[in-house]
Amino acid sequence: MTRMLASVNSLEEAQLVYQAGADIIDLKQPAEGALGALPLEDVAQIRAWCAGKVPVSATVGDLPMQPQLIGAAVQAMAATGVDYIKIGFFPGGDWRGVVQKLAELTQKHYALIAVLFADTQPDPAFVLTLHQAGFKGVMLDTMDKSRGSLTQVMQATEIERFVDAAKSHNLLCGLAGSLRLNDIPALLRYQPDYLGFRGALCLQHTRTASVDPEAVARIKQALKTRIAIETA
Repeated sequence: MTRMLASVNSLEEAQLVYQAGADIIDLKQPAEGALGALPLEDVAQIRAWCAGKVPVSATVGDLPMQPQLIGAAVQAMAATGVDYIKIGFFPGGDWRGVVQKLAELTQKHYALIAVLFADTQPDPAFVLTLHQAGFKGVMLDTMDKSRGSLTQVMQATEIERFVDAAKSHNLLCGLAGSLRLNDIPALLRYQPDYLGFRGALCLQHTRTASVDPEAVARIKQALKTRIAIETA
């Protein structure tokens, strides 16, 4: 069953989305970029409140692809106790070196989620590399939020190919990227493990604005309704 991931940037927002039924709470700071990171002390506080209630993921920030830098950021984030750590694979830099460094950390049972950006035309074959490195999951997102939602940035056949690649290697699979209510039916057909939302949960659909409880409830209800239809 596809779950709902809700991205938040504060304890108050985490409490709101939890009460509305979010299945995974994702911690990031939208004002700092596509995968802007929250301060570690904030992450630890939110994780402590969520413990035993709902899984928590957190991003390490919009970092250049430098193995030592990303390795250190992942280890620091792991110390907060979050369940999953998300690493964005941005254009340029040393992807091979980053994967090799992170493979060392997956051997220590760090649950890592690679984030690939649809607007950079990621190669589905890279999913195998992530699997071999011990990653827990992979997700599609968008880097340039002004270009529209994932379904506008990437063709349906490419999204399906990505989901199939993740599933074939037993990786958790998430789809995100400025998703809106009307994206839900199309994306549920691919049966990803979760759909990720931020802007659609906020006032005026602005990802840097505050979370709107009514918007969160609408997304959650839409997911429940569509899943019920799909499984009927």
